[in-house]
Amino acid sequence: MKKEITIGISGNVGSFSEEAANYYCQKNNIENYKLKYLINVKNTLESLTEKKIDKAIFPIENSNGGIVIEAIYAISNYNFDIEKIFEIDVQHCLLVQRGIDVSDIKKIASHPQALKQCRMYIKQKLPNTELQEYSDTASAAKDLCNNELTSDTAVIAPKICKKLYDLDILEEGIPDLKFNFTTFVVGVN
Repeated sequence: MKKEITIGISGNVGSFSEEAANYYCQKNNIENYKLKYLINVKNTLESLTEKKIDKAIFPIENSNGGIVIEAIYAISNYNFDIEKIFEIDVQHCLLVQRGIDVSDIKKIASHPQALKQCRMYIKQKLPNTELQEYSDTASAAKDLCNNELTSDTAVIAPKICKKLYDLDILEEGIPDLKFNFTTFVVGVN
């Protein structure tokens, strides 16, 4: 049996980074791995540099939202090699606590990239909502579930977060572009 590899990702349970890591492992026939949820790119690359993980997987660009700014800043501070670059289709959903209706929403919380990728949707459907930037889409969903965000808050997050965090989906597939691909980097030492 091959040694278990540890992959650090820049997201929480249910994030697109988790989806990307699982996709990468499936496509590369890696079966013996565990994920370490490091929430942001800085933490992920720091752990890679300190050899606490074997690989780092994080987003660098989106076809709609452009460059992932946090990734650029983090990359400039760490030395690592790029093993692979790949894309996955990213389809955001608008999630709320159970029983909340669209008319109850006063705030939308999500990662700045997700807010960018859904800006026209937000402008058209929820123009008067306050936007709150979050470290990660799945972390916003988790915090909404745990009442760390108020019940009048909606989150933009992956569909899997509905099940993981006991939320309702008000609408699926809300990115402004039908094809919404995010490019991920696999970093190694």
